[in-house]
Amino acid sequence: MAVRAVRGAVQLERDEADHMEEQVSALLTAVLERNGLTADDLISIWFTATPDLHSDFPAAAARKLGIVDVPLICAQELDIQGAMPRVVRVLAHIESDKPRADIAHVYLGAAAALRKDIAQ
Repeated sequence: MAVRAVRGAVQLERDEADHMEEQVSALLTAVLERNGLTADDLISIWFTATPDLHSDFPAAAARKLGIVDVPLICAQELDIQGAMPRVVRVLAHIESDKPRADIAHVYLGAAAALRKDIAQ
């Protein structure tokens, strides 16, 4: 079984903890479903959030989904002028037999504009 990486992102409409939980949960669920994964296939997940998000840790949504024994970490994105606001990104390391080219990277809603080359 190979180690692969899956990318994804979602743009939040507002900086509220409940909204972040809802949107990050939707993102993680889509990453798992589109790649035929379960929580057992996860090795670790990096979350980043743009500097305008303060209401909660994105990793809290993963814990509420039941992803409890996977290492998670949150970090802040660079504060680049003109960057898309209110974005949570994920980089999940997984175990998978899929070739790298078959990994489905998930960019929900407006965040699809961030990576039109790989967004599914």
